[in-house]
Amino acid sequence: MRRSAQITGIAIAILCMTAGIIWYAVVQESRAGVLTVSFLDVGQGDAVFITSPSGNTVLIDGGQTSRVLRELGTVIPWYDRSIDVIIPTHADADHIGGLIDVLDRYQVSHIIRPSTEGTTALWRTFTEKIKVATTQGTHVTIAQRGQIINLGGSTGSPQAPHAYLEVLMPDRPAPDLDTNTGCIVTRLVYGDTAFLLPCDAPQAIEKYLVMLDGTDLRSDVLKAGHHGSKTSSGPLFLGYVNPHFGVYSRGCDNTYGMPHKETIATFEAFDIPTLDTCEQGTITFESDGQKVTVK
Repeated sequence: MRRSAQITGIAIAILCMTAGIIWYAVVQESRAGVLTVSFLDVGQGDAVFITSPSGNTVLIDGGQTSRVLRELGTVIPWYDRSIDVIIPTHADADHIGGLIDVLDRYQVSHIIRPSTEGTTALWRTFTEKIKVATTQGTHVTIAQRGQIINLGGSTGSPQAPHAYLEVLMPDRPAPDLDTNTGCIVTRLVYGDTAFLLPCDAPQAIEKYLVMLDGTDLRSDVLKAGHHGSKTSSGPLFLGYVNPHFGVYSRGCDNTYGMPHKETIATFEAFDIPTLDTCEQGTITFESDGQKVTVK
């Protein structure tokens, strides 16, 4: 009787594994050539999850709490406990708090961290988690302008464009800068499409980026800087980025009044439609390299 139960258990396990493999193959085939970018609903904070056409994954920030784990469960298969790249843009709690739980749950290949240093106990805990991750094979580098993270192209078409993530800021080591000023600004590019992710960078950094990059900042989707704060998303910057969509990543109950009315008015003046994780939950875009659509 016991042997029969063991055989049955093994058979069920094999069937489950086979079903998982088949399901994974179907999903990969169905998304061949597609880049997916999800602005996760983590309350007040940022968490952006990217899946490239070749299946490489990036998590930029993780919100403030373990809520990010629930949201990751909707975009990562249940059996997958790995993330290729994590980027904590800066030391603020609403960006790194959830990453502590992520590092406990997922094997991470590469962490690209800011050179700015936080002063809180939470930041110290996070950096200790990074040290532990390095003992388990995680590579850590300091972000600086010009770094390119190649995320691969479509597995079904070698001629397809490759997705890549480019670090735009900071442009030099900045250990003593204010954490928002020294945060990691990135631009995700796939074919003719792009997503600009400016962390909590203030308007002074936005203007500096306009001076450095000008029309090269143009992107289909712009995450509103600093969750829609009036300190970011200035008119000069929006004019050069010229996005088709803006995204507010924020909690409904935030005490900061984000998005501020000045920011809302700026997006309206440029006739840029906006989406809001408070109102719509997780917001997912797909790009085929030619156009971006809301999933």
